Amino acid sequence: MKAYKSYITEAGFEVLKSELDQLWKIDRPAVVQAVAEAAAMGDRSENAEYIYGRKRMREIDIRIAFLRKRLRSVEVRPVIAPAEEGKVVFGAYLKLGLPNGTSMVYQLVGSDETDLKNGKISVASPIGDALMYKKLGDKVEVNTPGGLRVFHIQAVQYEPYQ
Repeated sequence: MKAYKSYITEAGFEVLKSELDQLWKIDRPAVVQAVAEAAAMGDRSENAEYIYGRKRMREIDIRIAFLRKRLRSVEVRPVIAPAEEGKVVFGAYLKLGLPNGTSMVYQLVGSDETDLKNGKISVASPIGDALMYKKLGDKVEVNTPGGLRVFHIQAVQYEPYQ
């Protein structure tokens, strides 16, 4: 498997940025307020609200630190079709045919955006890596933890499927 830079789509970057804003501007201040109120009630050692609030604040702070670091380290890549028509590159939306006659639609995204339920697979995953730089019509065989998977690239586009 090739090493990919930490690419992210513009939409994926905005999702991470929104999460950071939510945590920093809304969630954390609310937890700080709840902890302060719980602390004012007295004995902190047996105060469940205080203990839970401190735990939640640590979780939020860890996630905030991660998101800040990650947002500085990723490279935002626009989803642009390459000059070579039908070539699979970062951001491509693919329709993949399976041997049983069914098909699936995926978008190749960065590892921070991976969401199989919503059809987003990482270019760094075994399947994403195998699909990169292939072309429309290619047959792709991928060794996955679940065994050998075979795909036929039926469509490649750089706008979401409707």
